[in-house]
Amino acid sequence: MKIDWQPLKNLIAAHERFVITSHIRPDADAIGSEIGLACVLRELGKTATIVNVSPTPPNLKFLDPEGDIRQLGSTITAAEVQAFDAHLIVDTSAWPQLSDIGKVFKESGKPRAVIDHHVSSDDLGAIELKDTTREATGSLIYELAGDLGVTVSPSAATALFAAMATDTGWFRFAATSADTYRVAGELIACGARPDAIYRELYEQATLARMRLAGRVLGRITLDCDGRLAYTMVQWSDFEELGAVASDTEDLVNECLRIAGTKAAFIAIEQANRQVKVSFRSRTDVNVAAVAEQFGGGGHKQAAGATFPAPFANALSQALKAMQTALGAG
Repeated sequence: MKIDWQPLKNLIAAHERFVITSHIRPDADAIGSEIGLACVLRELGKTATIVNVSPTPPNLKFLDPEGDIRQLGSTITAAEVQAFDAHLIVDTSAWPQLSDIGKVFKESGKPRAVIDHHVSSDDLGAIELKDTTREATGSLIYELAGDLGVTVSPSAATALFAAMATDTGWFRFAATSADTYRVAGELIACGARPDAIYRELYEQATLARMRLAGRVLGRITLDCDGRLAYTMVQWSDFEELGAVASDTEDLVNECLRIAGTKAAFIAIEQANRQVKVSFRSRTDVNVAAVAEQFGGGGHKQAAGATFPAPFANALSQALKAMQTALGAG
């Protein structure tokens, strides 16, 4: 499905200064899409500033080597964000996922647009450019660049390739299509280097991350006659091992390596003692619907939600919801 980009093109033509943001705890699709979009706008002579609520994860800092991405409340104020002409949101359509910057946007009254590929959605009061069949928001940014006649720079190509590669599990998930490979090939032609990107994403682990992974794998538990696998990380694990939140990236997918599993989740306790739960499915089990029960959302086969403390209650609620989804509740 080709998006009609004209409403966004009109917004871009009418304004000069744009702030770009994405969801809390940004992943490579969020960061990559932000950087790609910023590069496109700058090629058009516009001012584009990326502002996030959460800091850039250590494993993604290679996408922003100059540290241009700013953090709300740390390197930029709410008043400064509100002073931009328009606000652009990528890789989420949910107010809770925008956290504090969502509140800033609501108060500003400035025009805004959202570019996203997730199923779950709120009314953000924005021009909506959305295709839930796409593998990553990064591929939508690439399509926008083409529609605007902008040549993608090597740095933008690197960011957008990383966005697509990670959201497709390095091109192995069901959302991967022939068109995915076409766009990936064109991004390589624009300067993306898959070998270097893979090395930065997957071959820079710390010893703390490896030890955390071992602990998490050792906790995998099977339920629903082996159709569900789940595991957990408590805040004390991070403190004891010296690991950081981004060290849990992709660990939930390890649960699906077990023969016979159809769905999985990982519960991760945060510093504020809230519990982030990431859900996965490789069947018709709709984990986005599960996550939405708890104020979260995502895709049918990959979604997440944040639960209030205490940890034991959050884990129990997530388990019961997945048991019900699998017909065992």
